[in-house]
Amino acid sequence: MTTRGRLAPTPTGLLHVGHARTFATAAQRAAGSLVMRMEDLDLARSQPEFAAAALEDLRWLGLDWPEGPDCGGPFGPYNQSERDGLYRDAWQRLVAMRAIYPSPHSRRDLATAATAPHPGQNGESIFPPHLRPAEWPLPADPGEVPWRFRVPDGRKICFVDGRLGTVTRTAGSDFGDFVVWRRENLAAYELAVVVDDHLMGIEEVVRGEDLLTSTARQLLLYETLDWPPPRFFHTPLITDAAGQRLAKRTGGLAIRDLRLRGLSPAAVLTAPIEELLSGPPGTRTQNKRFKRPLL
Repeated sequence: MTTRGRLAPTPTGLLHVGHARTFATAAQRAAGSLVMRMEDLDLARSQPEFAAAALEDLRWLGLDWPEGPDCGGPFGPYNQSERDGLYRDAWQRLVAMRAIYPSPHSRRDLATAATAPHPGQNGESIFPPHLRPAEWPLPADPGEVPWRFRVPDGRKICFVDGRLGTVTRTAGSDFGDFVVWRRENLAAYELAVVVDDHLMGIEEVVRGEDLLTSTARQLLLYETLDWPPPRFFHTPLITDAAGQRLAKRTGGLAIRDLRLRGLSPAAVLTAPIEELLSGPPGTRTQNKRFKRPLL
């Protein structure tokens, strides 16, 4: 029995061992029914060489997908940068329901505004409710202004995570009104991911547990759009020897670095992080432009 899952790397840097292990878990749980989607909506930071490296490094790990930007499929395109029209359709539905509103406020506006009684989950700042507009026009295009989803303050969003069990977040307390459309006139992460996972028929989303609150936001979008949500499985975060969460800038733990040091796919996926950190430094790649591509 297979579950349709997905891999969704962001090509803003080289993937590291934390990505490798999360994506390997997604592939294992999907049991062969896997979609590769390149989340390249950050046009300023996404680079084609990072996208190519992600595909190559993940295939080197032994992961395989029958659908993706490198092999096509019935639910393409598989690059988010090519799916703008689909996101605009969802934006228009949300506008018509007045579930979202324009929010032209600057960071300074938000910093000086009266805030919620306490920060949200993981210290997230809560959007000040008094900055919600009472009325707003129904434009044909979002324009170059952010749009926010109005959360139902006080409502508890509960879901059963495949690893953690029941998870609860409270709208207006753990998180506030969130951006679904960016000032650059592009869909924001929360909206784009919901649209893509729905239209691609994704049945289970596997990702890091740092996105638990994001899942609660997305469940509100699924409900508003009247779409059935997928199941969720949040993996533990991988940290370095100092207990810091791995990032794409973490030197020496990029999949590409570990390959250049001669490690096997099995070691990258299973060896203790301390062992990976203590190995010979080898040739460390540069995140902005890397040389010596591995074929």
